[in-house]
Amino acid sequence: MEWKIMPCTALLLALAPQTSAQEQAPAATFANPLLPSGPDPWVISHDGVYYYTHTLGNRIQLWRTSDMAELARAKKRVVWTPPKTGANAHSIWAPELHRIGGKWYIYYSATAAGHKDDRHRAVFVLENDAANPFTGKWVDRGRVNTQRAGIDGTVFDQGGTLYFAYSPYIGSVSGIALARMTNPWTLTGEETVIARPDKRWEDRGGRRILEGPQFLKGPDGRIFMTYSAGACWSDDYALGLLEAKPGASLLDAASWTKHPQPVLTKGNGIYATGHNGFFKSPDGREDWIVYHANSGPGMGCTAKRAPHMQRIVWNAAGEPDFGAPTPPTMRLAKPSAIPAPE
Repeated sequence: MEWKIMPCTALLLALAPQTSAQEQAPAATFANPLLPSGPDPWVISHDGVYYYTHTLGNRIQLWRTSDMAELARAKKRVVWTPPKTGANAHSIWAPELHRIGGKWYIYYSATAAGHKDDRHRAVFVLENDAANPFTGKWVDRGRVNTQRAGIDGTVFDQGGTLYFAYSPYIGSVSGIALARMTNPWTLTGEETVIARPDKRWEDRGGRRILEGPQFLKGPDGRIFMTYSAGACWSDDYALGLLEAKPGASLLDAASWTKHPQPVLTKGNGIYATGHNGFFKSPDGREDWIVYHANSGPGMGCTAKRAPHMQRIVWNAAGEPDFGAPTPPTMRLAKPSAIPAPE
C-alpha cells in the first residue's frame, strides 16, 4: 500500500465533521422567552440596530443587536447608575430609550432616597448627544414636571408635536395622563387624564391600576395606546387598548375610546402579560410587540418576569391583533429581514 502524506491543513479539513448549508445558516425561528429575566421590556431600532432595555432596579443597561430573536447573544453595557441620595436614588424602573432631535434620551421611573411610597415616585430623563448610546456622557435632565407623582413615562411625536404619557397616581388608583412637551424633559400647558380604571378586569390583585402606556400608529392614521391593567403581581395582569381617530385632539379625553376587553392576557401556560413596547422588523414591513410575562401561576411581580415578543397582525377593521402569548414549545418565524442582494 502506498501512503501519501497530506498537508496538515488538508488533513484537518478531511477529519473535521461536515455540516450542511442548512446547519451552518442562522436559525430562521425562535421561541419565547428571549431572556430568562426582563421586566418592563423596551426596544428601539436605529440605523439597522436594535437597542433593548428592561428594569434592573439599581442601574440602567442597554443591549445592542441586529437580530431581536438573538437578544441573549447581544452586546450589553451599563450606561447609568443612580446617585446614592436624592429624588432619583432608588427603584429604577421601566427605562425607555428614545431618539429625539438627533440626541438620545432615557426616560425612567425612580423613587426618592428613604422612601418606598407612591407619593415619592416620578419620571426622570437622561440625555446623550453621542451617535451611539453605548458611548458618550449621559446628562441628568432631572424630573419631568408632571402634575402628579407617577411612573412609566413615554413619548410620541405626532405631526411634529411631542407628547408625553405616563401613569399618575390619582387618589387610590392610577390612570393614564397625556401632555405636550416643549422639549424632551419639560411639559407645557394642560395635562389630561385620558383613562381611568373603570373595567372589572382592570381591578386585579387588590389594586385598580393602569400603567405602562405605549403609543402605536395604525395603518389608517389612528393612534392606539396600550396600557397594562391591574396589579403586576396578579396572574391576570393584562394589556388594554385605547384609540383616537386620525386628526383627533389627543389632549381631549373624549377623543379616546377604550376597548371593552383586554387585548393580550394570560393563556397557553403564560401569565401576567403586560408592560410592553413596539418595534418594526428589519425591513419595516412588520409590527412586533415585546412584553413581559411569567411562565407559571403565582410567580408575582419579580425579576422572573421574562421578555416575550410576537408579531402584530392588523385586522380588516384596521385594529392591532396581538394574539395569545406563545409558550416555549412554540417556534415562531423571526421578524422579516431585508432580502440579501443576489
